[in-house]
Amino acid sequence: MNLTRDRVHSIGWMTVLLVCGALSLALMLRVNAVKSEVASSEKRIVYLKRDIDFLQTEFQTRSNQQQLKELNEVEFGYEAPKAEQYIEGERQLAALGKPAGPSAPQPIRYASAEVPADGAQSTGGSLLAMVSPVTGAAPSKKAASAVKDEETRDVAEGKLLASEAKNLGKRLARIETTGDAQ
Repeated sequence: MNLTRDRVHSIGWMTVLLVCGALSLALMLRVNAVKSEVASSEKRIVYLKRDIDFLQTEFQTRSNQQQLKELNEVEFGYEAPKAEQYIEGERQLAALGKPAGPSAPQPIRYASAEVPADGAQSTGGSLLAMVSPVTGAAPSKKAASAVKDEETRDVAEGKLLASEAKNLGKRLARIETTGDAQ
C-alpha cells in the first residue's frame, strides 16, 4: 500500500479526532458522576436538616415535660393514678351514680314491637301502624289513600321510564337530517 503525505496527514487528523472524542466522552462521564454525587449529597443534607429539626423538637418537648413535672411537684401536687383508683366493673360504676333529679330527662329506652294477644296483624301487614311522634295520633284514612295514590303514580312513572329506555337504542341508532327533524 502506497501512503502519500496527504494520506498520512488525514489518518493523523482522524486519530487526533478519535482521541479527542474519547477524552471528551470520558470527561462527560466524569462530570455526570460528580453531578450525581452532588445531588445525593444535597439529598443527605436535606434529610439531615429534617432530622435536626425533629431532634430539636424532641429536645424542647422533653425539656418542657421536665419543667411541667417540677412545676407540678411545687405548685399543684398532682400524682399519676394508682391501681386502687380504678373500678372493677359495671356494678361498682353504678354504685357511684346519683339518683335522677326531678327535672332530669327520662332514660333512653329501646323500642320493642308488641304483637297483639290474639295473633292478628295490623292493617299494614306485618308492620305496626304509623304514629306521629309529635301528636301520637295515627294517620287518617285520607292520608293513607294519598300515600297509596302517590305509590301508584311512582310505579306508573317507573314503567314509562323503562319503556323510554327500551326505545332509546332505536332513537340513537337512527340518523336524522335537519329536514327530517322539522
